[in-house]
Amino acid sequence: MPIEHEAKILDIDPDTIEQDILGKGGRKIGERFMRRRVYDVTSGVGGKWIRLRDNGTTTTLAVKEITSDAIDGTHEVEVIVEDFATTNTLLEMLGFTAKSYQENKRVSFTLDGAQLEIDTWPHIPPYLEIEAATKHDVIRIAELLGYTETDLTGENTIKIYARHGIDLNTIRELRF
Repeated sequence: MPIEHEAKILDIDPDTIEQDILGKGGRKIGERFMRRRVYDVTSGVGGKWIRLRDNGTTTTLAVKEITSDAIDGTHEVEVIVEDFATTNTLLEMLGFTAKSYQENKRVSFTLDGAQLEIDTWPHIPPYLEIEAATKHDVIRIAELLGYTETDLTGENTIKIYARHGIDLNTIRELRF
């Protein structure tokens, strides 16, 4: 399963980060409203799940597996699917039931070969996600923006919500 090299910088000010990215030569790609359904691969077993996501222009189906909270600790296989509702119906016919529906807003940028996302989720502060070809590149981009490796986390969204006292696993619908 391919490795994602990504990390987050938590509790950011979106306007400041956007100006920093643009000031370092980054390019704004756009803003999107995203929705997703999350399914357990095996009920009650964490660390591996199915994600159906509509980012406003493309709908994807992915299997994600977290082996650690490190920058290179997430593995993902993703394909483009044609329709959010139909794919959900197909998954249900295969025996998968969505354990949650989630919404977030995303502002996307590119900077020196990396993909940067300012993510805003309900009930928690925004964060910046940096994804690049290698762990070294993720750290390099963070440093370009004035952060150190110790400012980065590979924690998933469930753990970020837990930092704010919210058990995301108990929320069936996460909406703005």
